[in-house]
Amino acid sequence: MPIHNLRITQLDPNKASDRSRLVKFAFKLHKSDPYWVPPLIGDRKKFLDPAKNPSFEYLKVAYFVAEALVIPENTPKGTITGGMEQDVGTIAAVINPRHNETHNDKIGFFGLFECINSHEVADALLDAAAGWLRGQGYNGMRGPATFTMTDEVGLLVDGFNDEPRILMPYNPPYYPELVEVYGLKGVMDLYAYKWDMIAQYGGKVENLPPKLVRVMEKLKQRGNLTLRKMDMKDWDNEVEKVKIIYRAAWEANWGAVPITDHELDHYAAEMKQILDPNLVFFVEIEDKTIGMALTLPDANFVLKRMKGRLFPFGIIQALRYQNKITWARVWALGVLPEYRHLGADGVLIYETAKSAMESGYRCMEGSWILANNVEMNRLIQNLGGMLYKTYRMYEMEL
Repeated sequence: MPIHNLRITQLDPNKASDRSRLVKFAFKLHKSDPYWVPPLIGDRKKFLDPAKNPSFEYLKVAYFVAEALVIPENTPKGTITGGMEQDVGTIAAVINPRHNETHNDKIGFFGLFECINSHEVADALLDAAAGWLRGQGYNGMRGPATFTMTDEVGLLVDGFNDEPRILMPYNPPYYPELVEVYGLKGVMDLYAYKWDMIAQYGGKVENLPPKLVRVMEKLKQRGNLTLRKMDMKDWDNEVEKVKIIYRAAWEANWGAVPITDHELDHYAAEMKQILDPNLVFFVEIEDKTIGMALTLPDANFVLKRMKGRLFPFGIIQALRYQNKITWARVWALGVLPEYRHLGADGVLIYETAKSAMESGYRCMEGSWILANNVEMNRLIQNLGGMLYKTYRMYEMEL
């Protein structure tokens, strides 16, 4: 669509009306996309609020919106009658000092990238983010990351014919071209794997391949591995175990940044609302917790039907559909480095898949997995996982 008078305006992260503007644009842009899952508007506003998102205790962000006079397609050439000023894109520039300290670099990030299908608009938004980061003394820009590597990262570049699972991003197919034409280059791919437990195993544990069952049982016996589900009655202690595993298991990963206690407590509180204890496993050796797998019911199935609002009708939809969720997503799986030779990660996936089938889930996603994590990618494929989506992180020099 023809646009005129394009301009970029910097918004105030601490101003509620500005944050609301960012949220409203995403709803407007994607409202006709059958695969987009609208978040709860209230939750999204909290996520963008520096006073309520614990990551903002160390992050520094700048929000930008692109505005333009948009001319309807059927407007006679040479006239602008009927055009109207409207928002046509958003972006955030993000400084993460914890990333810079960990990786000894001057990389800044962009996120919250939403844009109409226009190179002119995309270029202006990316220019704004890059210029702001450059002005802060940064020499590179990476993204999208909204806002940390534990949140929404990467652009979907393959697998557009499906809805995103819980806490995974989604974008239209034209986004990758917008950022690539601008000059951003792919720096890391992130994979999502799928287990269709109906198609592969008929949804029954007894249909798992006998060889797989023998190997997994032998690994448990040989390593003296004990698997147990999360004890919801001992929540605080269980969360502390998750913190220990999470920090140790991910610290060497590409782009990883030590997560704060406040962040982990926040994630735990959010996830507790939807957690299925049948999908959370710890693996232990003589009462020492050496690994965990945290899998979440795909609440996106419910969110899509709530259309962004809890009231007045969203709560009705939530109650109606919460017991009809058929997907689960392995959000975090990790084993302490000194115990990885025991095969505990494979056992965790195996036990999670068994429990998911027994609980009535039809499909399971494992995501995201770094492309350079060769061992984990091979393990998942050997356990029947099928690569079905690819997300990409981009980077450029400033």
